[in-house]
Amino acid sequence: MIITQTPFRMSFLGGGTDMPEFFNEHGGAVLSTTFDKYCYVTVRHLPRFFDWKTHITYSKMEYVNSYEEIQHPLIRNAMKMLDMHELRLTYDADLPARSGLGTSSSFAVGLLNAFYCLKGKYADKRKLADQAIYVERDLCREAGGWQDQIAAAFGGLNRVDFRNSSYDVRPIIISPERKQQLNDNLLMFFTGFTRMSSDIQKANAATSETREKKIKLLVEMLNLVDEAEAVLTDKTRNLDDFGSILDYTWNLKRGTGSAVSTEHIDELYKKGIQAGALGGKLLGAGGGGFLVFYVQPERQEAVMEAMKDLLYIPFNFENGGSRVVHYEPEDYVPQESEK
Repeated sequence: MIITQTPFRMSFLGGGTDMPEFFNEHGGAVLSTTFDKYCYVTVRHLPRFFDWKTHITYSKMEYVNSYEEIQHPLIRNAMKMLDMHELRLTYDADLPARSGLGTSSSFAVGLLNAFYCLKGKYADKRKLADQAIYVERDLCREAGGWQDQIAAAFGGLNRVDFRNSSYDVRPIIISPERKQQLNDNLLMFFTGFTRMSSDIQKANAATSETREKKIKLLVEMLNLVDEAEAVLTDKTRNLDDFGSILDYTWNLKRGTGSAVSTEHIDELYKKGIQAGALGGKLLGAGGGGFLVFYVQPERQEAVMEAMKDLLYIPFNFENGGSRVVHYEPEDYVPQESEK
């Protein structure tokens, strides 16, 4: 039996510039962190006592005998790509799917990590990220960027630069005290709405009339990554400037597509700012999910009161990325038809 633990990510700046159609022409960069909320994938080979060959459990349960019968596109394509057979597979998570935290990509990374481990093979962080991108974007044909898979695989507080159909992951060098201060100044709330990121991306796709405006906004968002990184890494800078940058980039993000925000989200964000938050953003592609605010300690009680109708999610940054938390090898001899 194999159990993998893969973190969810919190994207601060640069979201949207991680799309190949943008960064191959203009370059791209995101600043994000993973935190201590995880998805768990458990896999083992299914004993041959049943009328089905594979049993899959997520929000649904599937009992199948072939790849083609699997309804979940990610599981179907990942199993087919790595030639996996006769599995009992279970997905579980600390937070809901379709909530703006890269949950589907964390699942993809954790799933591939578990599959490789079950086959007795090692896959490093880059291989897990690369193959998760390939499965989601190419095999499943889901719209979106690359940052979620990379964050889930590598873990930590990083800047990721994109160019020429490739990427480079660079950890943000920051003192433990300053990093903890950043963590302590961030408050996260669940808005109660969930939507598929790929659906948001499609809804926000620029028409020929709006493409030029969207590119201009994304270029400005890309440039803000440099400024945000400077605030974090320069100990002489006031960390509160990071909150102001979040506010500015969120207002830019809202201009990149009609589905990024809603009247309800805008009202919630306004309430948080009026209560004392210096800035914040809706995590993910937009449309719902989690709101994060940067709030100085003396203002946090007021912001908590303003958001009292929402679920507050305490969290701490994490650095590990996807990992195997349980490894129990098992003997498995493929059936003749699978060799």
